[in-house]
Amino acid sequence: MAPKIGYLLPTRESIMEGRPETGPLLALAERAEGLGYDSIWIGDSLTARPRHEPLTLLAAVAARTAKAELGTAVLLPALRNPVVLAHMVSTVDQISEGRLILGVGIATDVPNIRKEFAAAGVPWDKRVGRMMEGLRLARALWSGEAVTWEGRWPLQEQSIGPVPFRPGGPPLWGGGNAAGALSRAGKSLDGWFPTGPDAATFGAQWGEVQAHAREAGRDPADLTGAIYLTMALDEDAARGEKRIDDFLESYYGQPAALLRKRQACFGGPADAAAEWMKSYVEAGASHLVLRFAGDHERQQDAMARVRQDLGW
Repeated sequence: MAPKIGYLLPTRESIMEGRPETGPLLALAERAEGLGYDSIWIGDSLTARPRHEPLTLLAAVAARTAKAELGTAVLLPALRNPVVLAHMVSTVDQISEGRLILGVGIATDVPNIRKEFAAAGVPWDKRVGRMMEGLRLARALWSGEAVTWEGRWPLQEQSIGPVPFRPGGPPLWGGGNAAGALSRAGKSLDGWFPTGPDAATFGAQWGEVQAHAREAGRDPADLTGAIYLTMALDEDAARGEKRIDDFLESYYGQPAALLRKRQACFGGPADAAAEWMKSYVEAGASHLVLRFAGDHERQQDAMARVRQDLGW
């Protein structure tokens, strides 16, 4: 089966460049769907890397599109009250008629993200337990049944409405490739969605995720293997690689060499890009989410041609 191809909207870049208007972003989303992209994605951050709130903007994308799946790449659930989050997610899933996917993560341990948690009034310690408990609570609320919950967020026979369009709520894909992230994805979530590494390592770690699923009595075939790829298609390979480096350093404020160790990146011509993407599919990825390093309309078009050539 051909892999699905997703497109990440440049919400962070639009803020960095002083262009917060949502019209151009919605137009890019509509354009991506028209070109055949299977999904449209938005990242998440409050103060560490300011950008549009992802679920709010996805609601608008849902109203402007008809077929593409819509996802977060990735949401930080620990920053949000899970009862409020469950309600928001239910509403967006209703607007999209069941097209929502929640990519979720715990965030990288760097100073500006620690400050972001503090600004939201959320303790940094035990954030993994907070995220996982919050997701379990959200799933309970998505059932439509009255929920009694003894934990961080006590509930007494309470429910939300509406529940998601998709029974049980949207799929939850876990980001990260540390040992704990692989275990969480296999045992508790619906998919694995890292930002790296290389295809060979991806394949080995995807095997670990599947092994965790089997250990938990789950069918690995029910899980999705996804990958977040940063790309700059350019017939001049050196120029494409420089575009990647400049993009990463501007976006994160860290050396590109360091970031490339954690993120899967490609800069260069279309034929080489096709082989690079195929290597992830051969390693088990069934959904490739693409973040373009600028020049979005040209990159959208170029990738659509690559996909056509690949028969995907």
